[in-house]
Amino acid sequence: MEMTIDKAAAVIESIRGEVSRVFKGQDEVLDSVLLSLVASGHVLVEGLPGLGKTLLTRALATSFGGDSKRVQFTPDHTMYDMASGTFVTRKGPVFTHILVADEINRAPAKTQAALLEVMQEYQVSFDGASYPIERPFLTLATQNPAEHEGTYPLPDAQLDRFLLKVIIDYPSPEAERDIVGQLLDGKGGETLDVSSVRKVSSVEELAATQGSVSLVRVDAALVGYAVDIACATRTHRAIRVGAGPRASLALVRLARASALSEGRDYATPDDVRRWALPVLRHRVLPSVEWEIDGRTADDAIGFVLESVQAPRR
Repeated sequence: MEMTIDKAAAVIESIRGEVSRVFKGQDEVLDSVLLSLVASGHVLVEGLPGLGKTLLTRALATSFGGDSKRVQFTPDHTMYDMASGTFVTRKGPVFTHILVADEINRAPAKTQAALLEVMQEYQVSFDGASYPIERPFLTLATQNPAEHEGTYPLPDAQLDRFLLKVIIDYPSPEAERDIVGQLLDGKGGETLDVSSVRKVSSVEELAATQGSVSLVRVDAALVGYAVDIACATRTHRAIRVGAGPRASLALVRLARASALSEGRDYATPDDVRRWALPVLRHRVLPSVEWEIDGRTADDAIGFVLESVQAPRR
């Protein structure tokens, strides 16, 4: 299926509009997850329980007729079928379009490594065979910042595979009133009802939209800007561990997806700068002095952005 820039932008906007009807007060989070999906990336979401992460993924999958599953890290395996006299492959929950890896830092290292293969290679290997994952595919992994007991910190190699890290916070009082109002209207509550969300696209259309990201032009100066930002994190005094080359790639990928969502066939420095915080915050470590002063990775990235000159249009 071929997709023009205008058609792709319309697909993205229709999905955004449909999901926002039930996922209220978190526009930045919705945009981050949706454009990561368009850019064929994965998302790490940090926030307290009960802020709508599962609702978001279910509504998003419904809007394009895809599947969404919440992983409990049950394994894929083979079993003997006595009726047919053959071994049958029983696939686990990672075989879906949107995978919610809830509280991923509670999974042991071996399980995290298996998930890494799915995210990077779009396949699952077991019993000596490899099974491809159908596209589009997005992993949305969650972490609870308030609880650390019984957790296994994600290794840097796996963190780097997430296109971006999103911080989800409490909704505004106005948005929360709307959320509670949905319960009174029979459209919400503990069942996470997404029945009001319409299918406005298809799996095939979304896959074509992902492919149309390549139609967005990125000139050499803009590539240089993305690389300069990533390189600056490696030398700035506020940061002790900087971002690697995947950060430069992520900035460009999201800049193209952002431009596509606005119907443009070219990316700008503003597109790159917009995604600097979510792309870099899980890829850098602030200096010890910076942390002692109570400042965060986001604060350090802000200083880095001020030190890198954007190319003129």
